[in-house]
Amino acid sequence: MFGKIIKFAKDAGAKIGFGKDKDEDAKNLKGEMEKHGFKTEGVDVAVEGDKVVLTGKALTQEEREKLVLIAGNVEGVDAVEDNMEIAATRTHTVVSGDTLSKIAKEVYGDAMKYPVIFEANKPMLSHPDKIYPGQVLRIPALDAKA
Repeated sequence: MFGKIIKFAKDAGAKIGFGKDKDEDAKNLKGEMEKHGFKTEGVDVAVEGDKVVLTGKALTQEEREKLVLIAGNVEGVDAVEDNMEIAATRTHTVVSGDTLSKIAKEVYGDAMKYPVIFEANKPMLSHPDKIYPGQVLRIPALDAKA
């Protein structure tokens, strides 16, 4: 199955020396993504002539879209084929004694990441301390720039 193909202006964009060697081009494209603050482990970049093919998993839809734009806005790239998937969002059913900090510690390994869970559950949550047993919360993947 092929993903969505997005066309770009081949003669415009960041000048990273694209078009010399497909392996070097893929490495340079990943470098361009990282330069913009994105983690690229889990994202595969392949070059087929003047088309870039992205596969693997993006953490969020926003990250997915931005990675496509970064790859496409490189001089020499005519199109980007987006075959990436989005990492699954988890849920957590609150039990007695749970706090957002405790959940963040279990899920992310860092209790101070509780605002990520809080923001992901607005407007259902009006305050980080106002959760109750039986409540189901959305637990997003950490932002790619985090």
